[in-house]
Amino acid sequence: MSTELHHTPPALETGSATALLRFATAGSVDDGKSTLVGRLLHDSKSILTDQLEAVTHASLKRGQEAPDLALLTDGLRAEREQGITIDVAYRYFATARRRFILADTPGHVQYTRNMVTGASTAELAVVLVDARNGVVQQTRRHAAVAALLRVPHVVLAVNKMDLVDYAEPVFAAIAAEFSAYAASLGVPDVTAIPISALAGDNVVEPSAHMDWYGGPTLLEHLETVPVGGDPSDEPARFPVQYVIRPQGGEHRDYRGYAGQLASGVLRAGDPVTVLPSGLTTTVAGIDVLGKQTDIAWAPQSVTVRLTDDIDVSRGDLIAAGAAPQSTQDVVATVSHLHERPLRVGDKVLLKHTTRTVRAIVKDIPYRIDIDSLDRVAQPESLQVNDIGQVVLRTSEPLALDPYAVNRRTGSFLLIDQADGTTLTAGMAGEAF
Repeated sequence: MSTELHHTPPALETGSATALLRFATAGSVDDGKSTLVGRLLHDSKSILTDQLEAVTHASLKRGQEAPDLALLTDGLRAEREQGITIDVAYRYFATARRRFILADTPGHVQYTRNMVTGASTAELAVVLVDARNGVVQQTRRHAAVAALLRVPHVVLAVNKMDLVDYAEPVFAAIAAEFSAYAASLGVPDVTAIPISALAGDNVVEPSAHMDWYGGPTLLEHLETVPVGGDPSDEPARFPVQYVIRPQGGEHRDYRGYAGQLASGVLRAGDPVTVLPSGLTTTVAGIDVLGKQTDIAWAPQSVTVRLTDDIDVSRGDLIAAGAAPQSTQDVVATVSHLHERPLRVGDKVLLKHTTRTVRAIVKDIPYRIDIDSLDRVAQPESLQVNDIGQVVLRTSEPLALDPYAVNRRTGSFLLIDQADGTTLTAGMAGEAF
């Protein structure tokens, strides 16, 4: 790739086929989420003929007259047998206007932690609600997780409208309740859409049964919602993954630092700070796929060369602009993911970008009550799916941005140091 191709970041065209939207789906048990995802794939012509034939055959064997579109998404044998979604499944599809990566997350409360995985990189979350049941605790939990992870856009899909006679007052009441709750969480953008995944109303095609609704179909909204942003608006953060020193031939004096640019734009000549040491230097050059360039932008994988021969190793962070403060005292909002409780005094590993350090849980100031959003002070522990605040002391300094400022460099994982099990997902700073 020639240098000339790298002078400016690619245009982020909102409605173009080059744009990519990562979104996650979430809903309570039996809200019809798998059917919705299947309908979205089917009606947007994003499934292969043999896939549809297999689903049609399986549906007929079950005595169903029409294809059960939920079978398109429940890929694990246990999921097909139980009729539930267990694991996060990633689906890739495209329309003429946009490309999509869909993270289909489970609805059962014991798998809420999987939504954290699916929504952690999402720009939009579709929260499904059964029109007959309205907003339930799991709906509020999913909204809280979306707010916690700073997902920019949330869609409330009020499903099974065919089972409430497509009644506008039912939809309006659910939309008002959810929007009020989301607003209390600080969710910036909620779009409510009445749908019937089973019948196909307002998923890809407009509904003939809800002429009172004048908004977009779900697919129309997914195709047109603003995505991405100008990378130059974000601070440049480059976690070092690998130090490259060939030690031979024409590259004897070469020293480069390889990794993926987590955020922002990095240019040759930029003054940078290496953290946690705090040493400063300048970007001498940037290599992409073996070719020199003068600019790189997130999320490119590149090799950075520095002007000065300073001590830089895996786990260090090269930062341009206002650098985060290095600290060994971490205050963060967390979502606990494991059946094993998290308690004060627990010794864990903390993984932040490419850096892993030892840490101890010094305090758990509060747990958040999902129903009331009240803070329950000084809980004995955080149980699976709990959201709360923790105070950690690390063995070595970390360069953490506030999660509200930078999702990539403000997030971390707590890991069991004995067996490597992921225990907790953390977001530096206050959540709501």
